[in-house]
Amino acid sequence: MDVKDIFSYNWSYLLPEFIILGFATVLSLLDLFAGKRLGKQVIGWLSLVGVVLAAVFVFVNVNILDKPYSYMADMIRIDNYGNAFKLLFLAGTAFALLLSLSYLKQREVEHTGEYYYLLLTGLLGAMVMASSADLITLFVGLELLSLSSYVLVGLRKKSLQSNESAFKYVVSGSIATAITLFGMSYVYGLTGTTHVYEISTKLAEAGMAGYQFLVYISFAFLAVGLAFKISAAPNHMWAPDVYQGAPTPVTAFLAVVSKAAGFALMFRLLLISFFNVTDGSSRFFFDHGSLYLGLMAAASMIIGNTMALRQTNVKRMMAYSGIAQAGYLLVPFVPPTTLFFSEVIFYLFGYLLVSFGAFAVIMVVSREQGTEDLKGFAGLYHRSPSLAIAMSIFLLSLAGIPITAGFFGKFYLFMSALAQENYWLSAIMIITSVVSYYYYFGIIRQMYMRPGSSEAALYVPKGIWTFVLVMAVATVFFGAFPGLVTDYIQAHFNPSFDFGNMLPPSFR
Repeated sequence: MDVKDIFSYNWSYLLPEFIILGFATVLSLLDLFAGKRLGKQVIGWLSLVGVVLAAVFVFVNVNILDKPYSYMADMIRIDNYGNAFKLLFLAGTAFALLLSLSYLKQREVEHTGEYYYLLLTGLLGAMVMASSADLITLFVGLELLSLSSYVLVGLRKKSLQSNESAFKYVVSGSIATAITLFGMSYVYGLTGTTHVYEISTKLAEAGMAGYQFLVYISFAFLAVGLAFKISAAPNHMWAPDVYQGAPTPVTAFLAVVSKAAGFALMFRLLLISFFNVTDGSSRFFFDHGSLYLGLMAAASMIIGNTMALRQTNVKRMMAYSGIAQAGYLLVPFVPPTTLFFSEVIFYLFGYLLVSFGAFAVIMVVSREQGTEDLKGFAGLYHRSPSLAIAMSIFLLSLAGIPITAGFFGKFYLFMSALAQENYWLSAIMIITSVVSYYYYFGIIRQMYMRPGSSEAALYVPKGIWTFVLVMAVATVFFGAFPGLVTDYIQAHFNPSFDFGNMLPPSFR
């Protein structure tokens, strides 16, 4: 292995991460020394500038990068696999910042400066997760995102609900971290390395040497630990309390950015490290591991959709909906098909638009009504028809109704399950999607068919109204023309080079 010093690397590929780190550091110092004179809104807008600038350099990397570029003995790997996820993270954080500029005017969060750069540090952790090819950097990115999220959830210090949710989040997150580290310790003990691509070969040797049971144990612990980050069963019960207690833009951030980061980590770690393991007659991941993930997917879809039926708080309902969405997103893993990457990225892209649009509407309605209960949406169509129509589009997309981005997202996942002859998982996906219609249409029923407490026009800030309109139009547009996204993903973010020749023929 060639030994490089720090000056021999081309550091320009890490400019997106450096920009986010630099903005987070500078804004923290700016808030410390000039916060009162500068104003917190300025820090928010500067944070948004940093995110947009980082996104520009990610696009530059996509256009100039023809093969992966590695740093520090391949601990950090810049490739188009990671770039695709980084664009999702950056877009999600930009949307969260836009919502926050309006939300923080309520003054529920006293320390608004910390709020903005904690979003940036959480974003940085997600970006590190997407580009890591080593267990150490994977864990550093995971903890940076997690610690930032813990603090963000509890920033409404005067809210007992927020305090309780932050405490539960820290406790359950710590347990999930311990489980993940326990699984990593088994992997390191079996392989003697922390490098993801070397682990693949060494685990295959361990499996052939008769240590299949320990390989199963390590996979199970890693899958359960990482299930926390994507809010999938059996590590999902933190989500309803945290979604309800967190500030609404933070809830949207957790629902999209944190979940997408979890999937980026699962792709990189579980797929690459375990799919080459064999017991001499079959491949571990494609037989045993994929069945395990299939059971997680089924449990998430069933639990998420059935528990959502009982909810009266709309943010708790969205939390259980998010658990079900995690189950849908696990379907392409069982086992992965040739197009699994583009399928998942498209689904996350559609979920990004829908979630932030829906949470923007929830933020406006709950602020005006003083409650996050479903009854707060009663009569919304008569008070703000455009807002009610936009919310209807978001709910229809989450339910998977044509013509929305959510429909094609679920359609691609469903077809991938059929392609692998997973008829039982396809059936669960259809049945639970039908079940979800009840609670999604419950909100629509409130908006159109129930009288509200007032007929006065609902005040919607112009910025939020524009944001919701753009999200609604984009949801319908990409539902009508999904090929614009999938073709772009396959043309610019094809990760086949990233997995290399380690992939079995059925995967390639």
